[in-house]
Amino acid sequence: MVLTAAYGGSKWSPRTTSMREDMPLYWGRWGSSSECGRLHAVLLRRPGDELDNITDFDAVQMRADLNPALARLQHDAMADAYEANGVRVHYVEDGKLDKPNSFFIRDLMLMTPEGAIITRPASTIRAGEERLVASALGQLGVPILMSVHGRGTFEGADVMWVDRNLCFLAEGLRTNREGADQVERMLREIGVAEVVRVQLPWGAMHLDGLLNFLDRDLAVVWPRRTPFPVVRTLLERDFRIIEVEDEREAHEQLPMNFVALAPGKILMPSGSVRMKERYQAAGVECVEVDISELIKGGGGIHCMTGFLYREDPD
Repeated sequence: MVLTAAYGGSKWSPRTTSMREDMPLYWGRWGSSSECGRLHAVLLRRPGDELDNITDFDAVQMRADLNPALARLQHDAMADAYEANGVRVHYVEDGKLDKPNSFFIRDLMLMTPEGAIITRPASTIRAGEERLVASALGQLGVPILMSVHGRGTFEGADVMWVDRNLCFLAEGLRTNREGADQVERMLREIGVAEVVRVQLPWGAMHLDGLLNFLDRDLAVVWPRRTPFPVVRTLLERDFRIIEVEDEREAHEQLPMNFVALAPGKILMPSGSVRMKERYQAAGVECVEVDISELIKGGGGIHCMTGFLYREDPD
């Protein structure tokens, strides 16, 4: 009996490429393993009708009462700023009236070099938002590597990439041990050599509120809040460090919650005069956009942005 190709015969064609090699061939240009490489595509959710009937903003985990119409205008301006800087903007179109936080996309996905990890938000208020993002990614053709499951909780803002081989992964209010373990296993499976696990202090929301990257060798941290292993790891790799000095500005204006458009160029909230001066003194180009109303929701530009395709910096 001669085996046909379907059973491993002579015309069988084995697959020898990696998922990362397959990505541009079969899926498209997706993936990210950097916080500062050139950004090409993002996923956003424009605030919708779900904001219009909120009677208790604290109960839905927002910092203050928010004007929905102004929030939408500012979100549109943020999207325009991305597009003006060469970034393609894709949207989560579906929404639910009981999910007012769903425009904070970073919490709902983590992009890796081989596809997205779908998160599992930690609070009942946000439970189910991840399904909206999974659907949008599926429609775009972005591969999904896994969804956090079991009793794990994980939000994407608790991972920050240093480079293809190193990232920080935080546990805290939004990410528990089981969720972090699942994410670490997947990251190591796709070849991330070092996953530095850290604990967030009580009162911190996510790691991306305490750490961000402006360039290949330049990071900003918040003294007495950023976990020590993060700073130690960066200093061991000869990173330059900018420290928050004005804590009121850092809390109210969220100047750390920016998105790098390219190495040494960031999209940041307007109004943060002191931090903007610090960034510029370090050689960083700052593009500003007003998100003062959106900040009342409890997050900034980084929180609202899901990375779809970002180059690795040279």
